[in-house]
Amino acid sequence: MKLISIVSPCYNEAENLSLLYRRVTDVMTGYPQYDYEIIWADNASTDNSRELMRRLAAEDKHLKLIFNAANFGQIRSPYNALLAAHGDAVVMMCADLQEPPEVIPDFIRAWEAGAKVVCGVKPKSKENVLMFALRRCYYKLIKACSETPQVENFTGFGLYDRCVIEALRCFHEPYPYMRGLVAEIGYRRVEVPYVQQRRAHGRTKNNFLSLYDYAMTGFVNHTKAPLRLAAFTGFLLAAVSLVTALAYFVYKLTFWNEFSVGIAPLVIGIFFFSSVQLIFIGIIGEYIGAIWTQVKNKPLVIEEERINFD
Repeated sequence: MKLISIVSPCYNEAENLSLLYRRVTDVMTGYPQYDYEIIWADNASTDNSRELMRRLAAEDKHLKLIFNAANFGQIRSPYNALLAAHGDAVVMMCADLQEPPEVIPDFIRAWEAGAKVVCGVKPKSKENVLMFALRRCYYKLIKACSETPQVENFTGFGLYDRCVIEALRCFHEPYPYMRGLVAEIGYRRVEVPYVQQRRAHGRTKNNFLSLYDYAMTGFVNHTKAPLRLAAFTGFLLAAVSLVTALAYFVYKLTFWNEFSVGIAPLVIGIFFFSSVQLIFIGIIGEYIGAIWTQVKNKPLVIEEERINFD
């Protein structure tokens, strides 16, 4: 009997966990030909999530728990839980129920048909309109810049064959960008559309800094375009500056008494070029930071406890 793993990272999702558990088990009981495991990775929740998890896990050995010793962020903890799964196929989904478990049967059918990666893509969403529009712009931008073909409107929600999980282990990524890794690994891929729902309960734990961090991780891991843009911009601005200087020099020689350069163009130019330099120094800093993270080679997480793992 093949095993299907359903992995969900959790942080302060006590209001959603019972409903998530019920909806996932309802889906999986419709597939008696498969065994299944549900893996929840708790990222040091501060509400009563762990008490609820322990209670559910005591009643159902299909539910397996990973309790992290601290909050290791929204990138490392899910990836660690994904690698801990034993399934012949592994489904990754968030615990906030924005990614509906009822799409899992579509994933399984595509997997049974031979797909090694089944990506849940969201052409429509019930989240904030502005946020959804910004996300779509980001997906298009990174797809255009990336050296490997990226999947638009893909958050990581999907099904991954065991061979994909084993391939992920080969990368030894201490700070992985899951969507990019899936595209880079290859294998036959199928896209399954779904409508992203509003959160069932609670508020998102993401903020501007966490979203920016994840976005920049995608760029620095899968494209050199920002670095090349910095170089090209430098060459272009240097050429524009030279041409402008020559034009001013000729104009001044021609109209020596009438033309007064003044200090305003000089001040504006200094501020403009300083701003451009700071932007690209920041971009270079992002790449250096990514190298620093790789060199340190920290573990993905430190686990405090595992429950129902044999």
